[in-house]
Amino acid sequence: MWRYAVGGLAALLMVAAGWVLFHGNAAREPALPALPQALQSAVAEDAPVAAPEASERTREQKRFDRYDKDRDGKITREEYLTPRHKAFAKLDTNGDGKLSFDEWAVKTTTRFADADRDRSGTLDRAEFATTAPKRRPKPKCVCAPAPAPVED
Repeated sequence: MWRYAVGGLAALLMVAAGWVLFHGNAAREPALPALPQALQSAVAEDAPVAAPEASERTREQKRFDRYDKDRDGKITREEYLTPRHKAFAKLDTNGDGKLSFDEWAVKTTTRFADADRDRSGTLDRAEFATTAPKRRPKPKCVCAPAPAPVED
């Protein structure tokens, strides 16, 4: 029976919290920051305001130019596949044009070999713990310092 009473009390508290949140008298912030002084005077006088110039080249144009190596305005199949060929060539260590499993998994096999300190072909708990990925710490919030207290 007491569970029903606690549940009812919790529901009433949630309704009260919702009412306080939506009917509070807190001042609302303006949607847009204030205009700089130079723009305020220009707007007040109905003078035309010069908008900043946009970059001539768009992101897609820059991407196109990276692929178009011979700058003829067209991307051939070879130009389009060049990054893939380079990535494949890095993995194909023996240069035979075929990618074996060992060549494909070279990073993982190297990590295993480095972790296997006693060269037993197996990893114990301590050796396995060295293979854990290194995680970057989350960046700390760079907040503005609190204003100094005003002394009377």
